Amino acid sequence: MPSNKSSESLFRQAMEVIPGGVNSPVRAFKSVGLPPRFIQSGKGARITDEDGNEFIDYVGSWGPLILGHAHPEVLQALEVTMQKGTSFGAPTRLEVEMARTIVEMVPSIDMVRLVSSGTEAVMSAIRLARGVTGRDKIIKFSGCYHGHSDSLLAKAGSGAATFGIPDSLGVPASVVQHTVVVPFNNLDAVRIEIEENPNRLAAVVVEPVAGNMGVAAPEPGFLGGLRELCTRDGALLIFDEVITGFRLGLGGAQGMYGVNPDITCLGKIIGGGLPVGAFGGRKDIMENLAPAGGVYQAGTLSGNPLAVAAGLTVLKILKRDNPYAGIEKRTTLLTDGLSAVLKEKGIAHTINQVGSMFSLFFHPGPVTCYEEALKSDREAFVSFFAGMLDRGIYLAPSPFEAWFVGAAHTDDDIDKTLAAARESL
Repeated sequence: MPSNKSSESLFRQAMEVIPGGVNSPVRAFKSVGLPPRFIQSGKGARITDEDGNEFIDYVGSWGPLILGHAHPEVLQALEVTMQKGTSFGAPTRLEVEMARTIVEMVPSIDMVRLVSSGTEAVMSAIRLARGVTGRDKIIKFSGCYHGHSDSLLAKAGSGAATFGIPDSLGVPASVVQHTVVVPFNNLDAVRIEIEENPNRLAAVVVEPVAGNMGVAAPEPGFLGGLRELCTRDGALLIFDEVITGFRLGLGGAQGMYGVNPDITCLGKIIGGGLPVGAFGGRKDIMENLAPAGGVYQAGTLSGNPLAVAAGLTVLKILKRDNPYAGIEKRTTLLTDGLSAVLKEKGIAHTINQVGSMFSLFFHPGPVTCYEEALKSDREAFVSFFAGMLDRGIYLAPSPFEAWFVGAAHTDDDIDKTLAAARESL
């Protein structure tokens, strides 16, 4: 087992001054029962921890690093921008260029507002939807994560549709009483809710490809059905493409599936590894935002020049090189190889893959929603995770997170990963 002394020491120190020792819960490795690795550096598809152990990385900072760690063109853009200043709290040319680039690449977006996180993007999009429609109720899907704003920290009960119950201490029940949670891929549950509450729904918010229950693809007709139901009722359809935006293709999930939402939320890749978020949509909707309209939203670091410079560089490279087919091909090599190893070992499993993101469930499947994902054998995942980590493969430390393949991964990385899997199972 590789040495972990430095990481363990740092974790003990962190526990004294940071709640839980981490600044985002999943980093604590609690789901896998191990102390977390503290990362010192990254290059390409590899990361190195504080003990000098190198890993092939399939987390990629949870999705943003589609080009890999420390991409030279991104670093150069940051260096040039940094010399001019790091923040102004005033408009910059880069913000306009970023907005134009997003509008050009995402057909459903006419105007876009830059913010500082995916949480902020979705929170603001819902406020905008409520302001535009004059309605309060929203529908979200169990297992879809949209950040930690109060109205979206609601969980589902056992029924097809459940009124929001706070999923965290500190969230008043009154805040989530207008949030209805239904199962992912269940169009009938949405239809019933709308029929029972006509003209009361402000928005349906959905990850068009779920990435926070593990990966779950939309079933045929699901996204199109949501579009039809929202249009008929006068509600807005919000796609949370914080993960999928520019990961599944230049047009994101909406480009892949041919369904246009009213509002799109973006993040991760558009910051090139720096904190960022954005939400955009039709002009008649977006012009309701202050200072043009009456829906208030603001942020001191919105459109931060460093984040915008890094993200713009990534988007330009993706447009120039269009690496998606090659990344997806390498992802399929990995998923097919993993499935073959698991079959050799006689292990029941399901692998869900959409483009360059996928999940391995220790469950015969299918896995199309959160309720089915929960049937996965978590102990089997914990054992697999530990074995892979010992062999230099860094996976998301949870059975319900996506894995990400990027342009920096090589065939040799895939071969080494499959060899490690064969030894770990």
